[in-house]
Amino acid sequence: MGITTSLCTTFKQEILQGTHALGTHQLRVALIKDSPSSTFDKTTTNYSDLGTDEVATGGNYTRNNAANNLTTGSVSVSKDDTTGRAYVDLPDLTFNNVTLSADGCLIYNTGASNKAVAVIDFGGTVSATAGDLTIEFPAPTANGSAAIIRLDTPS
Repeated sequence: MGITTSLCTTFKQEILQGTHALGTHQLRVALIKDSPSSTFDKTTTNYSDLGTDEVATGGNYTRNNAANNLTTGSVSVSKDDTTGRAYVDLPDLTFNNVTLSADGCLIYNTGASNKAVAVIDFGGTVSATAGDLTIEFPAPTANGSAAIIRLDTPS
């Protein structure tokens, strides 16, 4: 099937309901294997949706494990009053000494019952063989326009 980069629709609703506290809840990354059998996009609602499409456990990558955490203190929430944009800056995440291939990832919130936040398509298969695999999240620009998670005011 496939992967489409997007904020999950349920995440947008849950943000307004106060379900997610991105500055204090623990965010985690799950790698989606190459050529997944399901579709992952804005309709993804929970980590459990991945099922067998998550990369298999091996090396220093373990499914739904604290090693996959984005450092809580490094996840920052900011705003730009000029553009009306709120955004989240995520730290890069490195999986050390792994052998795996992935086409994308799911960011989910362990502090909110593993609810999905965003699906990211890597644009192709990334691999590591007994090496490091780093997910580099874009650093937000001054007004947050390049942030991986952002909420915009309609123009």
